[in-house]
Amino acid sequence: MSTLDIRKVGGRIGAEVTGADLDHLGDEEFGDLNAALLEHKALVFRNTGLDDEGQIRFAARFGELTTAHPTVPSVDGNPNILPVDGEEGIRSNHWHTDVTFVRTPPKVTTLRALVVPPSGGNTLIANAAAAYRDLPEPLREFADRLWAVHTNDYDYVLPRTNTEKAVEYRDTFISTRYRTGHPVVRVHPETGERGLFIGGFAQRIVGLNSTESRDILRLLQEYVIRPENVLRVQWNPGDLVVFDNRITQHYAPDDYEDQPRKLHRVTVAGDVPVGVDGARSHVIEGDEAGHYTPVTAAA
Repeated sequence: MSTLDIRKVGGRIGAEVTGADLDHLGDEEFGDLNAALLEHKALVFRNTGLDDEGQIRFAARFGELTTAHPTVPSVDGNPNILPVDGEEGIRSNHWHTDVTFVRTPPKVTTLRALVVPPSGGNTLIANAAAAYRDLPEPLREFADRLWAVHTNDYDYVLPRTNTEKAVEYRDTFISTRYRTGHPVVRVHPETGERGLFIGGFAQRIVGLNSTESRDILRLLQEYVIRPENVLRVQWNPGDLVVFDNRITQHYAPDDYEDQPRKLHRVTVAGDVPVGVDGARSHVIEGDEAGHYTPVTAAA
């Protein structure tokens, strides 16, 4: 019998889980967790006691793992872990869904707090399915037909100072340029929900000019980031957050000045996004990123 206590913490997104030993989950308990993730989109676990290997083992319960990132180096000695470190002001304070510039973005993201500032440094997670449901019907029908080009070649990470390290990081981030066409409305492969699949990497609407694209993406994005659709996670060292990367966006506000903040990210390989009409995402520039994420036969 499952001993998990899954408590909803946001009206539209998020649940906090207690009673879970993430390193020794039975199949029934993991099934309950997976069902809760599909329902609540984001799960928060406090003071898990996990180390890097424990985070990797837990993330792998959801499926085959990606490597850390298509272009950014991993933690030394561990190809599956991406360091998320605010060192020298290099901070990704943009709303985004992880790695949507490749054809098969991650299915699930796990974040574990190592060092957190005494104030600020929270993570915000938004429910893209609730955002889609909020759209007026004419706007939903319009969005259903749209496709967007996602790319890593934009100012995703804004350095607070133009340091040599910041310039080096950007050069690394775009060392291979990726552009991928994704449906603006993605159908979730497990629940069938529709969600707005946009965020910061979505830079242009197919068939429209840059001004028209910015205006439409801004309009749709405003529905995603409405306060009622957003969960704010206040970190403590040892906490773990898991979110469904297929139907959420997230954001780390740069509000903690020069205080240290360090998380480790491990992501689970995903599938090819599918639009309302059944059409699948496609590579425009770059490759299938097979070095980063497993490319299935169906891809």
